[in-house]
Amino acid sequence: MANTNIVPQGVFGPGILVLTRTDIANGTPINAGFVQEFTTDIKFDLKELFGQNQLPLLVARGTGKCTGKIKAAVVSGQVLNTVLFGAGGVVTPTVQYDFFTTASTAIPTTPFQITPAIPSSGTWDRDLGVINAATGEPFTQVASAPTAGQYSVTAGVYTFASADNISGISVIITVAYHFTTGATGQYITINNQPIGNTPTFQIDYKSTLYGATYYVRLFNCVGGGWAMNHKLTDFANPEYEFSFFANAAQQLGFVSLATVS
Repeated sequence: MANTNIVPQGVFGPGILVLTRTDIANGTPINAGFVQEFTTDIKFDLKELFGQNQLPLLVARGTGKCTGKIKAAVVSGQVLNTVLFGAGGVVTPTVQYDFFTTASTAIPTTPFQITPAIPSSGTWDRDLGVINAATGEPFTQVASAPTAGQYSVTAGVYTFASADNISGISVIITVAYHFTTGATGQYITINNQPIGNTPTFQIDYKSTLYGATYYVRLFNCVGGGWAMNHKLTDFANPEYEFSFFANAAQQLGFVSLATVS
């Protein structure tokens, strides 16, 4: 893009950020999308040499530390896998997990069983609890032969006690399930990798103001953390922490500026 900037180089807004795995061949670039913040921080240890006076005689720079943070508006399985898990995260496309709560259902007569209908033609995954619809008190799960106030569950079939049927009790059941979507959805299995397994990625970042582009490329980055802050009446914004380091040519990256000021 031609530089149409008539003022010194400015950088404004979150910009556009692309991530590319570098620890595998032909890593697919992922546009992080909806990035709210992108931070880089390079710091060096400074060592001072003192004599008998208060101020140093010499100052020398020691080792440095390069860190950064990405804060996004939305959650992306591809970004999460690229930044943090790499080979340790197996992405299964078009599969999603969810859970739902049934309507109040009366415990039927023999065999005193309820089989909740799974939404989206999904598959039952696990039980997340049963409560008494009238009182809100939880039922106790047992392996088999439930008595009053108890239930057992096998492959999505819930069995209750005859005593609760006689008492006319209704229950509310919460069930976790998974289902196959069309062209959307992701399911990431996070595997426990051996120590030393370190996926790396490249960051390409661009921000444009008054036609002047600010471009940063960091050759080798390693994800150091992922945080989700779930809050009342607010959005949860994923935050990714990373460190970056030099490549084989001892180059950390580059910064491209549109002005000479």
